[in-house]
Amino acid sequence: MLLAAFMCFTITNAQTKIEKLASKKLNETRDIQLYIPEGYSDEKVYPIIVVLDANYLFESVVANTRYYSYWDEMPECIVVGINQYEVEDREKDCMYDDDNGLPKDKGTQFFEFIGMELIPFVEKNYNTANFKMIVGHDLTANFANYYLFKQVPLFDAYINLSPYFAPKMEERIATRLTEFETKKFYYLATAEEDTKKAAQRIRALNTSLSAIKNENIFYYYDDFTEANHNSLAVQAIPRAMSQIFSMYRPISVKEYKEKISTLSTSPYLYLADKYETIKNLFGFEKRVSVNDFMAIYSAVRKQKTTTEDLKLLAKLAKKEYPDTALFHFFMGEFHEKNGDAKKALRMYQNGFSMNAIDFITKDLMLDKAAKIKQDFGW
Repeated sequence: MLLAAFMCFTITNAQTKIEKLASKKLNETRDIQLYIPEGYSDEKVYPIIVVLDANYLFESVVANTRYYSYWDEMPECIVVGINQYEVEDREKDCMYDDDNGLPKDKGTQFFEFIGMELIPFVEKNYNTANFKMIVGHDLTANFANYYLFKQVPLFDAYINLSPYFAPKMEERIATRLTEFETKKFYYLATAEEDTKKAAQRIRALNTSLSAIKNENIFYYYDDFTEANHNSLAVQAIPRAMSQIFSMYRPISVKEYKEKISTLSTSPYLYLADKYETIKNLFGFEKRVSVNDFMAIYSAVRKQKTTTEDLKLLAKLAKKEYPDTALFHFFMGEFHEKNGDAKKALRMYQNGFSMNAIDFITKDLMLDKAAKIKQDFGW
């Protein structure tokens, strides 16, 4: 997976651009890297991923975004990165009070720059979804956590790569994550060869967060055995994205075996709930994949308890793939199982003129119709 992501680097540059964003909050102009998906359309909306330390993290985030979205394992996203070239400037961006651990001076201004200038700039110029993610490393990972403490947090997902925590930060994070009544994603990573002090605090926080009982919090943690403070980033970014967007992925063999094949309730309702959750989490409707249609169809056939799910699948197929034979196939089988051979025959015959989809070909529809005729001597 990492190899495939790195292979994307050679073509990523052609899809990104540098913007000069004048900031009133910072009283300076900042270099912003911006990646817009190749197939960007005004008819779609796109989640936003904000990358701090973009001068070295941006390409890895973009490459993984492109890779996962290519395989429909996450939505296409707009990625906006803030370059923080100099160590001194980076420290000023992330400045906090040594006593209370909260942003001060330029840190306060940088906090407002992201929320009041950077995000509005992207939302004004592009079609964006409600879902937002932020990525940071050590100092900037700590800084990203400040957005958790807003009454309405700016971000829905937080990727913390070996954070250097400010005073009191761990306690604040643990307390805050118990309070959320809306879904939030929190990823934390350290490594065997991470800096000793950072690793100790991260592992202690993991112990606290692992004990949280809040169904709205999706918490993920990695402690890499063959990585150091810097190299863990290239392993953690794809891991974090894979886990945060796991709900978005098409139904896998594992998901089918563990969650769907053992259902005692309607498989169709499982599918409906999955896509309703995607809509609620990411702020847009995802087209139901053919893979997911077929997984649920397989589960419906296995149950053999009701035919109503076939009818519901047919109606959904008509909405999602109106030019294909998917609707006619499901409705034909629905009528067959309900003993209405004439309606089933008509559905299969009508489906012959539609486009093939997956295993549902013109030949299959002809075979289905021919079998009914043979069975009934028509």
